[in-house]
Amino acid sequence: MWLIAVGFVILFILANAIRILREYERGVIFRLGRLVSAKGPGLILLIPIVDRMVKVSLRMLVMDVPPQDVITKDNVSVKVNAVVYFRVMDPNKAVTEVEDYNYATSQLAQTTLRSVLGEGELDDLLTSREKINSQLQQILDKHTDPWGIKVSNVEVKHVDLPVEMQRAMARQAEAERERRAKVIKALGELQASEKLTEAAKVISAHPEALQLRYLQTLTDVAAENNSTTLFPIPIDLFKVFLDRQKP
Repeated sequence: MWLIAVGFVILFILANAIRILREYERGVIFRLGRLVSAKGPGLILLIPIVDRMVKVSLRMLVMDVPPQDVITKDNVSVKVNAVVYFRVMDPNKAVTEVEDYNYATSQLAQTTLRSVLGEGELDDLLTSREKINSQLQQILDKHTDPWGIKVSNVEVKHVDLPVEMQRAMARQAEAERERRAKVIKALGELQASEKLTEAAKVISAHPEALQLRYLQTLTDVAAENNSTTLFPIPIDLFKVFLDRQKP
């Protein structure tokens, strides 16, 4: 009977002494409450009752930051959410320096998102995403470094604008398109006037060119429809050609 009891004791000791960690896992060992080191991966041997192990994953973690109410510098209220990519670089710090590094990183990301976006204007938020993402990443990485956490990337996912602001931006975009259309039309008229000025100079130097242009206009009008068009032709029209025929 005592052999069975000894066997159960040995099995209990082995079950609490042997740990197997995967390639992406590390075990932070505490011995009588004091930090020993982080071990793994592979087979880990613990002293029963004396040692306690906290398992930490070194894989990249993706955290979705809930939508935050942000008031921009130009007093526009928007809802913004983001996603944070981070991983544990120092398991010892991640366990001893902060109680729950996932929760702490999430809260820090929310407060940082509100403070950074509140310092800029709405146009910067909509057009300078890369700059804002880089600024958020640097701030988060700086504050999480004492916890052994590395923030590798932060991405602003969606900016929810009020309906009134969407309408105002639509009107602004429409006005901008109208402005560009008017500018393009004015530039076209300017270029056309320059070409007409050059043509007038050529015609003034060669009066017969005006007569040829007149005849060309008659030809173009006659080709438009199957109808007869009568134009009075002044006698002076042929004066230029008659003068050249004189010896």
